[in-house]
Amino acid sequence: MGRAPVSLSRLKLGKLKVVRRQLLQRYEHQPFVSCLAGLYGCQWRRYQRAKSQPGECCCSRLECASFTLLIVTFFLTLIFVYFWSEAQNDYNDFDWFNFGNLGFWFPWSVVLLVLAAALFTYIALLLVLAVCLLSEGQRLYLHWSHKIGILVTLSFSISATAVLSDLWSKEWTTLLLSFQVTAPFLHVGGVSLMTFLSWPIALHFFRMNKRVRQVSLLSLFLAVLFALYLVPLGMYSPCIKEEGTLGPAPTLIGHRGAPMLAPENTQMSFEKAVEAGGEGLETDVTISYDGVPFLMHDSTLRRTTNVHQVFPNRTDAPAAMFTWSELEMLSAGSWFLQRDPFGTASSLDADERVRVQNQTVPSLKDFLNLAAEHGRLVVFDLRRPPRGHPYRDSWIMRTLEVIHNESFINSSQVLWLPADQRSLVQELDPELQQTSGDHASIEELQEEHIVRLNLHYSYMSQEQIRKYASVNISTNLYVISQPWLYSLAWCAGVHSVTTNALHILKMLQRPLFLMTPDEYSLMWILTDVLSAFLIAAIFIFHWWRERGLPFWSGSRQVNEYSKFRTELSDVWSISSISVRGEAQNSPVTPSLPTISEEPPV
Repeated sequence: MGRAPVSLSRLKLGKLKVVRRQLLQRYEHQPFVSCLAGLYGCQWRRYQRAKSQPGECCCSRLECASFTLLIVTFFLTLIFVYFWSEAQNDYNDFDWFNFGNLGFWFPWSVVLLVLAAALFTYIALLLVLAVCLLSEGQRLYLHWSHKIGILVTLSFSISATAVLSDLWSKEWTTLLLSFQVTAPFLHVGGVSLMTFLSWPIALHFFRMNKRVRQVSLLSLFLAVLFALYLVPLGMYSPCIKEEGTLGPAPTLIGHRGAPMLAPENTQMSFEKAVEAGGEGLETDVTISYDGVPFLMHDSTLRRTTNVHQVFPNRTDAPAAMFTWSELEMLSAGSWFLQRDPFGTASSLDADERVRVQNQTVPSLKDFLNLAAEHGRLVVFDLRRPPRGHPYRDSWIMRTLEVIHNESFINSSQVLWLPADQRSLVQELDPELQQTSGDHASIEELQEEHIVRLNLHYSYMSQEQIRKYASVNISTNLYVISQPWLYSLAWCAGVHSVTTNALHILKMLQRPLFLMTPDEYSLMWILTDVLSAFLIAAIFIFHWWRERGLPFWSGSRQVNEYSKFRTELSDVWSISSISVRGEAQNSPVTPSLPTISEEPPV
């Protein structure tokens, strides 16, 4: 019986050691926080980190400036990524522009998009890490390598946006047009982001000591939130239409044929366009030195022929200064396989590759006869020959001569685009469909007998299109190759579009993002209501947790601090019992480990 108190004391001492070990493990084992701090500031060990109560100063001035710069970089990079991703419609023009300046082909547009997306992902991950660390009550410390990465990303975003704005100012119009179809979904994304941010904001709000800070934080958050909630009231999109009011799909005109499937401005390209369902064919016409109109977009032959091999000393000579016999010596298809401008050359089979290699520069006569054979409309830009050219002053009449005497196309199939000597052309052949590339008034267009407008897609306006249609002037927009842009043109009532992607747009059965006003209202109201409910629940949860209130009847509390304090009380209780028990049975009081000891590092 004398040994019982000692055994009981040892049992209680063992229990004390177990509880203390558990507490120390809890103190040291924070894998989530360790991962966050390690990725954000390379602070993988517990002793490297410092806690900061939410609502109080979370970092030094330098770290605060770094966090602010991180937020600014995030939004600037987001703007550039969205801007450049929506500009995909004009990537081909961008790449050829660089080819003309640099002298070699490279898919700069895709590389720029991938680089921008990678940098944005990197910045977004850093921002998520920072928000999570603040939510865990950790002081922010950004590693120096990440600070350099932020500066590099910021410099890239600013410089790329500035350069592209200078060279491609029309792309900002594309950005604004994209909002007409993406705004409803961007609204959902913005509200979702604010709902996600409500968790750390609510945590900091209820733990702030100064009411001024609380009011400032909550006011800013609610102002942004309510602005997002009400944004749909001011949104406009032609694709939000009442059921049954959508007009027919715009007819498709192949831009230089089907340049994604075959070399541009070749017989093969135009045949591919006809096979893909194009109802019209677009090209560019130049007159050779001996008076043969032929198809060529550029002023030189360098880009789309092998002139550097056949005539190495005339690579930069004007295309119009070559005779027809010299032009027939050139290959107009081999460049397509070498440069693969649209990334589609791999889809060609062996026979098609051989056929591409054998393509030559076509004449206007052959082009018109192909269109006549298949009953297709034609539209072309007519390049005036340079000074010293034999046909510089008779280029219009020479072209009309081919249409009337050398081909069997009907004049009504020709959309006559050249503005020079329009009155004379109208008088000589009234059946030609007079087409204008100018955004002029209705009175001016009617005076010149214009029946169709050929405008860049940046001029897209549902109101203007309807106004022209009211006086029987149809509208053609160029060059539209992205499905979202074609969908917007369809909803706006455009009659036809010139495109590089006939085979893609022809498959669309209805516009993308098309919805009725009732469907749209239901979408944004449900989004706002669900967001408001979740945000209110998050704030209530933090309010309850900070006050240590139970979420259900019973003694169990959600507050982790209460649970930690209870276990700590158990430790002291066991410690005191053990000490008293051993003091009664032993002349020497054992040295017990206490909870105040620092954990081993």
